[in-house]
Amino acid sequence: MAAEKSESWDIELLSCPVCYERLMRKGPPGLNLQAIYRSVFECKKCHKSYSSKDIYLDLTVTAGLKKYVEVKPAGTEFFRRPFVSFIYERGWRQYFGGGFPGPDEEFKMAQEYFKPAEGGVLVDVSCGSGLFARKFANSGTYSGVVALDFSESMLRQCYGFMTRDPTTLLAANLALVRADVSRLPFSSASVDAVHAGAALHCWPSPSNAVAEITRILRSGGIFVGTTFLRSSPSTPWIFKPIREQSFVMFSAQKP
Repeated sequence: MAAEKSESWDIELLSCPVCYERLMRKGPPGLNLQAIYRSVFECKKCHKSYSSKDIYLDLTVTAGLKKYVEVKPAGTEFFRRPFVSFIYERGWRQYFGGGFPGPDEEFKMAQEYFKPAEGGVLVDVSCGSGLFARKFANSGTYSGVVALDFSESMLRQCYGFMTRDPTTLLAANLALVRADVSRLPFSSASVDAVHAGAALHCWPSPSNAVAEITRILRSGGIFVGTTFLRSSPSTPWIFKPIREQSFVMFSAQKP
């Protein structure tokens, strides 16, 4: 039976959020929605199994548990509301103030930073409604893109936008995954690029999230993020020229 199972289960890019063991997959390969929907994922270490729920794969620590509901801080819970998810890309995100150059320009800037990661796997953490994840997938630059968010309603909105372009996005290597940015479901040194658009200021613990991102990036992997810079009387003088323009994009490469 054991030999039979090893022949029918394949090692997966994704990992168990409980013990970080690489998941085993039974089903068609690939990061596209149809392949993941038809697959079952299992951790060979803790024997926990995961499957696609609706249109996304739930890889939170509490996935599948009926008696326990994980509640996050108010800032995180806010983005789980269906109304907030609905309006996020239909006006809110495009009209960010503080110097945000707009989604198209942000995407171009990010692509420049991600040149060393071309052909690899990119994870868009806190992807929201998938505004940038869809752009990354449509670019054809990466072997796979994972749109990851803790908000179920945001992931459903992303799927809704994907259905408007079914000939490309629904067939692309673009996966929708529900996960916690402080407990990313990937093995260490397994991802080539991580993007976080206008997200860091929303995370309960940015330091924990950045530590997780560093853990999953391969050597030479790229992390690109944008956020708001909050100035104060104690803000160092070097940042004063951009105090009126609070948009900040940064890039870091793992040694």
